[in-house]
Amino acid sequence: MDYDNQSGMIPPDLLRALVAVAQAGTFTGAARALGLRQSTISQQIKRLEELTGRRLFDRDTHRVSVTAQGEAMLDHARRVLDAHERMGRYLSGTRLRGRLRIGASEDFVLSALPDVLADFVRRSPEVTLELTAGLSETLYEQFDAGLLDVLLVKRSRGDTRGTTVWSEPIVWVGRPDYRPPVGEPLPLLLYPPPSVTRARALEVLERIGQPWHIALTSASLAGLTAAARAGIGVMPHSARLMPPGLAVVLAGLPALPMVEFVMIGPGGHHPLADALSAAIMQWATSARAR
Repeated sequence: MDYDNQSGMIPPDLLRALVAVAQAGTFTGAARALGLRQSTISQQIKRLEELTGRRLFDRDTHRVSVTAQGEAMLDHARRVLDAHERMGRYLSGTRLRGRLRIGASEDFVLSALPDVLADFVRRSPEVTLELTAGLSETLYEQFDAGLLDVLLVKRSRGDTRGTTVWSEPIVWVGRPDYRPPVGEPLPLLLYPPPSVTRARALEVLERIGQPWHIALTSASLAGLTAAARAGIGVMPHSARLMPPGLAVVLAGLPALPMVEFVMIGPGGHHPLADALSAAIMQWATSARAR
């Protein structure tokens, strides 16, 4: 069974049960450690296995042992709980207030970020968020000029700052029935320079000698998406953040390199940035556990 939690988030109490059972070696010991009934722990583990579609423990009459899938889940669970606790400390210890200037790549802004920010604002209503969406390289410049406090962007080549949120290969994206033209240059839908995905896709095409032409350039993901849905061409993009109505195009196209999404903060003690960073990392770790 596939993981089908529509919110993309696993309830923290289920993850606490997972960690407690793994540490105690029994459901009874885990229940004692968490101050719950043994039946409650059993139900939580069953629910977690249903949500993830993974068997997390092998059980016998005396003890439970963690499966290989359970071990993988444990690492994700500990990271989620750590981020959850850190965010809780920020939100409960000191009432957050003030202004936070966020720069995020447009593909992230139009997919996952709204849910994260909405939850953050509900928890911290006295915080004013200012969001700037754009190309990663442009946002780097604004951050370095002191115009932004937090970045969520594709890693710029040679820049080692920030914490990795996730990494994945870039893919070719187009309408589900799209087929590249045979014997003709590949029509591309691209962000204008400076774009990380544009630069890396063109490097690959040039290296293998694949003819191409730019069918459409747009600084807006909405514009690129509309062109892709119309079948005008293909665009290099993150599969995780792929707009609705599009699909990965595989037919005869070269593999593209990895892209790394990173979060860069102001450094030092910055409660607003730290709390938002914890919320984003909690989302990302939960999403990776699917």
